Amino acid sequence: MVERYRKKYTITAILSALGVPRSTYYRWLAEGATIVLTEVEEAIIALCKKTKYRFGHRKIKKLLKERYKLDRHRNTVQSIMQKFNLQCRIKPKRKWKSQGESVIIAPNLLQRNFTASASNQKWVTDITYIQYGSSTMYLSTIMDLFNNEIVAYKMYDHQQTQLIIDTLKEALELRGNPEGVIIHSDQGSVYTSYAYQDLVKESHLVSSMSRRGNCWDNAVIESFHSNIKSEEFQYVKFNSLHNINVVERMDEYMRYYNEDRILEKLGYLTPKEFGAQAA
Repeated sequence: MVERYRKKYTITAILSALGVPRSTYYRWLAEGATIVLTEVEEAIIALCKKTKYRFGHRKIKKLLKERYKLDRHRNTVQSIMQKFNLQCRIKPKRKWKSQGESVIIAPNLLQRNFTASASNQKWVTDITYIQYGSSTMYLSTIMDLFNNEIVAYKMYDHQQTQLIIDTLKEALELRGNPEGVIIHSDQGSVYTSYAYQDLVKESHLVSSMSRRGNCWDNAVIESFHSNIKSEEFQYVKFNSLHNINVVERMDEYMRYYNEDRILEKLGYLTPKEFGAQAA
């Protein structure tokens, strides 16, 4: 049927109408080929099948030369693999790369318990990128889990250690230098740096960190950063504003969040209202 209608419709459209995945179709072709395949195509299909579709085009190119004595440019191999939907089925492993002085790893004391019975017991912090200005900016935020209030935030044009140090210093100053606060972050190089960890220790705070590569361990602050982008910048195109306008909108959103935005978790009170009632 594909051969019959392919002059009038695309293969994708025909397979969609038949409810047949492209990968199934091309594998079927490879096994009971009704069309003429080139020597290279046959070899690549066989290699991908034998390796259970675990290899990318670079490894297939190497095997093609070693096992079939067929030397082809990697772009050619990639093109054939794309044509027959033979791309690697395995998600690439995330490579964790240290950027700077990253040596101090704290245990996960929070254990996804995002509640606190009083203010200044548990703080969570994270960095996110803001791409709506003339250049990419980086937002560092600290939230108190008692009432989800934003304690402090800074936005710079870099995500170096000074960004998070300045954020923490501002939080400590605004909250009267409380001691014993658990401050939870991910294992980013800025948070595991000597400079940041020394400040945490000198301020008599307790460092806690998510497990590597596990965003759910810091889900509350991750969700907050996502809300900023969806609520404040939903209809803003990337790099369409001046940086000063982004800063102004961020300042207004932080004020709105703390003073006007009601949260179900707080009995439909704002963070400031909930904190005032508890006081």
